[in-house]
Amino acid sequence: MELNALLEQPFVLPSLPRAVALLMNELGSAEPSLRRLNQLFGTDPALAARLLQEANSAPFAAQRQVSGIPEALALLGVDRLRALVAAAPPGTTSRSVPGVNLQHFWRYSLYTAKLARALAGLVHHNQIAAYTAGLLHGVGELALHMADAARMQSVNALVGPLDLRRAKLEQHLLGYCYAQVSAGLAWRWQLPDVVVDALRHHPAPFDNDVCEPLAGVLHLAAWRARAREAGLGARELAVTFPGEVGVALGLDIDMVLQQDPIDWKARSDAGDYV
Repeated sequence: MELNALLEQPFVLPSLPRAVALLMNELGSAEPSLRRLNQLFGTDPALAARLLQEANSAPFAAQRQVSGIPEALALLGVDRLRALVAAAPPGTTSRSVPGVNLQHFWRYSLYTAKLARALAGLVHHNQIAAYTAGLLHGVGELALHMADAARMQSVNALVGPLDLRRAKLEQHLLGYCYAQVSAGLAWRWQLPDVVVDALRHHPAPFDNDVCEPLAGVLHLAAWRARAREAGLGARELAVTFPGEVGVALGLDIDMVLQQDPIDWKARSDAGDYV
């Protein structure tokens, strides 16, 4: 399937059931906490995408200007937020996205977002945009699996969806990878260019001899999150560390590894990462 044809399909990305339930509970209170809403929307790529798409839509005259969840929440009223969350389909079964373990995906996406935010702070780049890019960068993988489950199952047989080699393999087999799908979706959602460009270029920030700084930040965050999913040891981390990206940003491997924001061993449910 060509990339444009894939992007034209009407995707409805599944949400973390716990996040949906907690958001509906918070939005049902007399005075919902913006801090709590920000935390909860920030745990779920699909809900965050819907929120940002709504905030960047024509009625708010803010197309391609709202890059983060706090800004979006400031624009939307409680009634609109409640309707948005109520319409979100929860990913409750293994068939929600064939071939993808959604618990792993949600955990990985949140971890990448937090790492991207931390790394962006170190190099003095937009932390809000970095968090959004980290949270949304993998939605293209969901879209690929929902659009062509059989073909993606064949790809999964070679390397898993969160494997460090995934983008290169998809590029070789499909002619594009999940990152281009994520960027295409974000463009259609009218998200700002800074986020779209980071999504598109993060697998190879040095394409065309130009380093996109936020793409580089996202590249390092995704490397760390995928390496952790794979359980890589110290030697494997050193071998796979994308050194040229680190050099361009002034970050070495120790600086990246020190940003781990979550003790995964102490957690058992993706919904705990709030």
